[in-house]
Amino acid sequence: LLLEYEAEQPQFPDVPESKHGSVSLEAGILQPLRMEQFYSAPAADTVVQQLLPIAKSAPFPEPPDPKTCTPREYLEYYIFPVLLPGMAELLHRAKKEKCFERKRTKFIACDFLTEWLYNKNPKRKDESFTEFFSIPFVNNWLKNHPRPPIPLSLLLSEEEASIVIQSFWRGYRVR
Repeated sequence: LLLEYEAEQPQFPDVPESKHGSVSLEAGILQPLRMEQFYSAPAADTVVQQLLPIAKSAPFPEPPDPKTCTPREYLEYYIFPVLLPGMAELLHRAKKEKCFERKRTKFIACDFLTEWLYNKNPKRKDESFTEFFSIPFVNNWLKNHPRPPIPLSLLLSEEEASIVIQSFWRGYRVR
């Protein structure tokens, strides 16, 4: 049955067969996903739809009861279809923010994922985009638990930082 299911799955267009790892839900263990799977496709949602069964193609004919189903069924039906597109989008944003090239960055992955999940919530379908610090429960949390300020070195772009350093150096040489 598992072999038939895997044979029906579409192949990745940009990744050679030997490079991609399939997701196997056999024995309840997910095989690791490779980074090129997320970066090869133009949209993160299509990759996740290829990697994991979603509610339409899940082995469950109707949604399992969330209070009585097994943890595996709950993860496969309720959690993964929502969380994995967010994780894929998180990886795209982390690459854009150069998180894989530097040791320290201003990008906070948990903040991004919180904002993404909040805005993609089906209950908020007709509402406008809400920034992270405008989300009500984030506002309440930050009132009681303020964050330290982000260092200027992380806020400046490379170009802005080079201008600050050069102007300081020129001023030092003149003085």
